[in-house]
Amino acid sequence: MEMQMEVKDELSQALERLTAAAGMLEQAAERFTGVDLQASLERVTAREAQLEQRLAEAEATIEAMRAEAGRASGRKTLPGGLRTLVAKEGAPVEPGALDAALRSLSLEQRIAVKSEMLRAGLLG
Repeated sequence: MEMQMEVKDELSQALERLTAAAGMLEQAAERFTGVDLQASLERVTAREAQLEQRLAEAEATIEAMRAEAGRASGRKTLPGGLRTLVAKEGAPVEPGALDAALRSLSLEQRIAVKSEMLRAGLLG
């Protein structure tokens, strides 16, 4: 008999917990009934399409810049100011003058020119 009472108490407690959970589920369902899922999905899909388009445009811009950089790096002559500085063998080259002479080159080209000048002993 005592065991039946314990089982009834446990069942009663479980039933109370299930009732409370069902109430919480009903409240959650009421909150979601006002949400238009189709409209939300369409907005997300439209935003995704926008982002994909922007990504494609950015990738195209990067490729164009790489192509332009590839064409620009083919320069074989020195700028006029640098030619004058290099012609003065033995004269110390001032960093400001060198930077001014290299201003027309890209950053990579300036680094390459300065590296070659260091290897040749023209820069200290």
